[in-house]
Amino acid sequence: GRSETALESYFLHLEGKERVRIVCMDLAAVYRSLVRKHFPQAMIVADRFHVIRLINHHFLACWREIDPVGSKNRGLLSLMRRHRHNLKPEQQLRLGAYLAERPALELIYRFKQRLCYLLLKKHKSKRQCRKLIPRFLRAVAELRQSGLAQLVTLGDTLHSWSEEIVRMWRFTRSNGITEGFHNKMETISRQAYGFRNFENYRQRVQVLCS
Repeated sequence: GRSETALESYFLHLEGKERVRIVCMDLAAVYRSLVRKHFPQAMIVADRFHVIRLINHHFLACWREIDPVGSKNRGLLSLMRRHRHNLKPEQQLRLGAYLAERPALELIYRFKQRLCYLLLKKHKSKRQCRKLIPRFLRAVAELRQSGLAQLVTLGDTLHSWSEEIVRMWRFTRSNGITEGFHNKMETISRQAYGFRNFENYRQRVQVLCS
């Protein structure tokens, strides 16, 4: 489970917590609270994949509110989701033509692209991070003042996690391995149509994820 109750007993008996220096996680307030409580020496770093996915989620929700018809077009949806540098020239032309007819949406799209490019930066020094932080904070302030519900919510979340997010530039950690194991464990459970006995499930996971 994802609740504090489900995880508390495990962390209470976990050894070596004082030696943990960095914890990478998605933007879950419960996890952050648990880490602060049980890993006092650890620095929390947001997982880049989850941050970018969150931005895209709110952007696409905002797009659906602005253009309910266009947002149902699978071709456009695919183009809107991608980073601009991953689009082929003909795809850029198609997307550009669509956005040119919707200036307000084009501004939001370009803002989203700039924000994602900013957060995709890696391996930066402390000095470089200090220069990037004001840009990030300005972007968050713009979101919170946008007047669009989805973007305001996104801005509030990024503001709440600002310290953990900006650390991504310096500490390029990822919980991709954990996500991979989690997906495999869910597949194991589905293929078995569930497990009544947790010990059987645990052993199955150990065999197939080792």
